[in-house]
Amino acid sequence: MKLNELKSAPGTRKAAYRKGRGIGSGNGKTAGRGHKGQNSRAGGGVRPGFEGGQMPLYMKMPKIGFNNYRFAFKYAEIKVSDLECFDNGTTVTPEMLVEKKIINKIMDGVSVLGNGELTKKLDVVAERFTKTAQAKIEACGGTVKATKKSKVLVRNKPSTTEQKKVTLKNQIIAKKAAGKAKALKMNIKEV
Repeated sequence: MKLNELKSAPGTRKAAYRKGRGIGSGNGKTAGRGHKGQNSRAGGGVRPGFEGGQMPLYMKMPKIGFNNYRFAFKYAEIKVSDLECFDNGTTVTPEMLVEKKIINKIMDGVSVLGNGELTKKLDVVAERFTKTAQAKIEACGGTVKATKKSKVLVRNKPSTTEQKKVTLKNQIIAKKAAGKAKALKMNIKEV
């Protein structure tokens, strides 16, 4: 056998179906696309997943994966100018801000922003201070005390279901241990 005598097995190489090559071929003129319309045009048709303008399935499905929204710290923000309502030499705490109705609730802490002006000497206690806020408070002779809350401890508290599981597990272990002790006592008595 020579290289020029090599042939593929009959039926393995199918001839390409030629579209738009005359009415005698059975697939001429419109070449199976029909008359007019978006799908008959060159480059026509819609993108995958498009449902004619109605809300597509992939947008109806819920988003999955991690999102930090639930775990992020949410601060009650106040301006330096909001502190002007306090008397000279006052130690301002988050609880006092709620009393004066400057903030509605403390949330994960209070963040002091540098907007506005301050003329009074105040000792401010909050979770966060911007650099400008700190500079403005200290320029008036006041002090800044940043208290950091550890949210990790709060978030890692076991849920009630987890606690129940642990207590059940401990009860089962205790019962097993009691059963073994009883069996040992019985063996001792027999001897």
